[in-house]
Amino acid sequence: MQYQSQAVAKLYFTAAMALFLAQIVFGLIMGLQYVMGDFLFPEIPFNVARMVHTNTLIVWLLMGFMGAAYYLVPEESGRELYSPFLAKLMFWIFLVAAGLTVVGYLAVPYATLAKITGNDLLPTMGREFLEQPTITKMGIVVVALAFLYNIGMTVLTGRKTVVTIVLLTGLLGLAVFFLFSFYNPDNLVKDKYFWWWVVHLWVEGVWELILASILAFVLIKTTGVDREVIEKWLYIIIAMTLITGIIGTGHHYYWIGTPGYWQWWGSIFSALEPIPFFMLTLFAFNTINKRKREHPNKATVLWAMGTAVMAFLGAGVWGFMHTLAPVNYYTHGTQITAAHGHMAFYGAYAMVVMTIISYAVPLMRGQEAKSNGKQVLEMWSFWLMTVSIVFITLFLTGAGILQTYLQRYTDTPLSFMVVQEKISLFYWMREASGVVFFVGAILFLLSFLPDRKAAA
Repeated sequence: MQYQSQAVAKLYFTAAMALFLAQIVFGLIMGLQYVMGDFLFPEIPFNVARMVHTNTLIVWLLMGFMGAAYYLVPEESGRELYSPFLAKLMFWIFLVAAGLTVVGYLAVPYATLAKITGNDLLPTMGREFLEQPTITKMGIVVVALAFLYNIGMTVLTGRKTVVTIVLLTGLLGLAVFFLFSFYNPDNLVKDKYFWWWVVHLWVEGVWELILASILAFVLIKTTGVDREVIEKWLYIIIAMTLITGIIGTGHHYYWIGTPGYWQWWGSIFSALEPIPFFMLTLFAFNTINKRKREHPNKATVLWAMGTAVMAFLGAGVWGFMHTLAPVNYYTHGTQITAAHGHMAFYGAYAMVVMTIISYAVPLMRGQEAKSNGKQVLEMWSFWLMTVSIVFITLFLTGAGILQTYLQRYTDTPLSFMVVQEKISLFYWMREASGVVFFVGAILFLLSFLPDRKAAA
C-alpha cells in the first residue's frame, strides 16, 4: 500500500543524488591535485576541495537516510507521515544551510569563515569532517530534532515493527553522537578522543543500524520472505554491531596519548568488527535464496546483494587489514586508510541509499519497476561504479603498501614527498577509475528519467 506522504522522500532522494555528483566532481579535482599540485590553484586549494568532498559525502548520505525513513516509516507504521509539512520545511532548511556552507568554503578563506559565523563564541570548527561553521552545526541539530520528532510520532502512533524500531534507534544515536561535535576541549588528546565519538560511532555504530533496517525493509518487500525470519537476523546483526563497534572505537586511540590498554581493546574488538558485516552478507543472500517471489525490479535486488558484499569487503576485510595495533603502527594515516574509507563508505552507505532509491522511486510513480531498458541502464551503472570503486581501492592499497614500506618500514626511509612522487602512477590509475565511476553515477540518474512513451 502506498501512502501520499511518502512522496516527501522524492525531495530528499533528488538532493542526495545531486550532492553525490558534487562529491564525485570534487573527488576528481583532488585526485588531479595529487599528481598536478597546482591544478585549479588558488581558486580551489586542496584543503578546500577536500572539505567539500567529505562534507558533501556526509550531507548526501544524511539526505538519503532521511528520504529512506520518510518512505519506509509510513508503510511500516501503517499510517501517513505525522507532518509532511515539517518534513518539507526541514528539507529546504537543510539544503540551503548545506549550500551556503559549501559557498562559504569556496568563496572565503576558512579563517574568515570561522570569524564571520560566530566560531569565536562557540569554537567548533577546524576539525576533519566537522569543518562546518558553528551556525551550520546548530542548523543540523534543529533539522535532526524536527526529523526525529516527525519520524518518532509516526512510529509511536502507528504499527511498531522491528525495522522501524531499529531504524529509530540508529537515527536517535546519529543525533545524540553529533552533539559531541560541539565539544572542543583545549587538550588535543581529549579533543581527538571525543571527536571519534562522532566519526567512528556514526559509521561503525549507529549508521550500521540504519543500513540494516533499510536493507531489511527492501528485502522484505522484494523477496516475500516471512518478516519474522528477517527480524531474527536483524536482532543478531545489530547486537554484534553495537558490541564490536562501540568498544572497537579503541582502534583510533592507539597513538593519540591515551592509556596503552586501548591497543589491546581496540585490536581485539576491531578484529571482531567484520563479523556483523559478514552476517549482513549471509542475511542478504539467505533471504534472496529463500524468496517466495521474483520481484520485477531486478536492479533493486542487485543493489541489495551488492550492498551486503561490498560492505563486508570495504568495512570488514579492508578495515581488518590495518586495524591491529602492531600493523597500524606502520600503516596509520597512509593511503591504506584511504582505500578502506572509499570502499567502506560506498559499500555500506552509498549503495544502501541507492538501493532504497532504486526500489522506491518507481513505486512513487505508480510502477512496480522501471522498464527493462531502464533497468539494464541502472544495472550498468551498478557494475561501472562497483568495479570502479574496487579498482580505486586496489590502486590506493598498492600506493599505501609502497608508501608504508618506503617511508616507514625500510632501513633507509625516504621523505614523504619523494615517496609521493614514486607512487604517483597509482594516483593516475585511481583518477582514471574515478572518471569511470562518475560515468556510472550519471547512468544511474539517467535510468530514472521517464520513458518517452510514458512521458507522451
